[in-house]
Amino acid sequence: MPFGESVSRTEVLAALSLAIDLGLGQPMDHMLRSAALGTRLGERLGLSERERGTVFYTGLVMWIGCHADSHEYARWFGDDIAMRHDSHFIDWSGAPYRRFLMGNLGRGSTLPKRAQLVAKLFVDARGNLGALVQSHCLSAALLAEEIGLGADVCEALPYAYERWDGSGLPAKAAGRQIPVAMRVAQVADIAEVHHRAYGAKAATAEVRRRSGKQFDPDVVEVFTAAAGDLLRDDEDAWSAAAGLAPDPGEALSGPALDRLLRAMGDFVDLKCPFTLGHSRAVAELAENAGKCTGLPQDDIDILRRAGYVHDLGRIGVSNRVWEKPGELTPAERERVHLHPYLTGRILARVGGLKAVREVAVSHHERLDGSGYPNGLRGDDLSVRDRLLAAAESYCTSTEPRPHRDAFDEAAAAERLRGEAARGRLDGDAVEAVLEAAGHRPSRRAARPAGLTKREAEVLLHVAQGLSNREIASRLWISEKTVRNHVEHIYAKIGVSNRIGASLYATRHGLTGSAPTGP
Repeated sequence: MPFGESVSRTEVLAALSLAIDLGLGQPMDHMLRSAALGTRLGERLGLSERERGTVFYTGLVMWIGCHADSHEYARWFGDDIAMRHDSHFIDWSGAPYRRFLMGNLGRGSTLPKRAQLVAKLFVDARGNLGALVQSHCLSAALLAEEIGLGADVCEALPYAYERWDGSGLPAKAAGRQIPVAMRVAQVADIAEVHHRAYGAKAATAEVRRRSGKQFDPDVVEVFTAAAGDLLRDDEDAWSAAAGLAPDPGEALSGPALDRLLRAMGDFVDLKCPFTLGHSRAVAELAENAGKCTGLPQDDIDILRRAGYVHDLGRIGVSNRVWEKPGELTPAERERVHLHPYLTGRILARVGGLKAVREVAVSHHERLDGSGYPNGLRGDDLSVRDRLLAAAESYCTSTEPRPHRDAFDEAAAAERLRGEAARGRLDGDAVEAVLEAAGHRPSRRAARPAGLTKREAEVLLHVAQGLSNREIASRLWISEKTVRNHVEHIYAKIGVSNRIGASLYATRHGLTGSAPTGP
């Protein structure tokens, strides 16, 4: 993103809604469609422009607080995302809801474990569920405030689990005690899910069935009368939401953009207890490493912002996977490897963040092609990509994980330099990150792509056009050894011929004079 270019605030918040969708197990436009549906319904109800704006943003981020209690959801229900997906199809009251809870407690656990959870929950079902809901409500309001939504939205969000008949949680608010924006958003949320799954007729019937219980009867009456027009199949959700947003022209740049992207990073870091503050730490370390390498300010801005949002895709992977203490299955590992791709999907339609998106998606790529999600290698990875990858790897090392304790700073530095020596991380990027983290420079000069000293010598001679025989003669080694070196070098730097090797050597400052003997 060129320095000073602005980004649409509405588009960034729309992207955030896509992340929320992933955590709900819903398609990546559910919240957008709900927000648009709710805004149109608000117009039919005669709500003011300000009230419709509150409905729009309430619908867009209605479930933003859910991911803050993913850890607790996973402990009770096994798969937090599957549980949230299924809960959209059940009215949270009465015997059907109790059967739903019984069927989902400890999903995937042994029978004794599930029995233990059932007994524990139903000793104080309302208290235990209330604790989850309270966590959601508090975090939703705080996150909404942090991302800059107005007071009206912040006041409406804590009522997401309240019901018209007063049987909801956590405060048992009833009737018009629930803000009108939430009463409209609740109808739009459920109507959108059922419309997508079963069609307009079924969605209308479901909303009518909940009238007077979960939903405001007046809102239901207006919705059912206009359902044929409100439930639309043929519109682009992103464009529709952008057209209905109360402030579509508001743009962000500089510190304001940073604040919003930083808040999005905070949002995703709440998903797991051990990632709290991770995105901020990565962004700060990557930014300072960029300064150590002398990057232009535009590149440093991109690097910092990519650090804030690099892990957005984590929302789309269940805590059952993230918090597993043992070895992951191939299917679980595949889900983990998907999360940078999901980050890219979330940010794909935000104008002005293309460069930020590209760097964020590449934070798990490695020089030798062993990274994910795209298996990029060598010159496919920019300096920004390499710095973010090294910064993220260092920060992760210093944080605990379910399968290991946190590394101390010395061990984290050793691990990072080991990754560079193996050709996975860029040596210069590693040294810049370690300098930014306060470590002393390595005694030996850092070489890109984890090249050894001998490999760097061979690479330079290859770039200068020498044959394997000539290189062997100059370095006093066998021609077979030279061939082995060349194969390893090409694999490490991601090239297949001398021209590629020459370009690589030039770009990485390896074109100085080389020794001519042992």
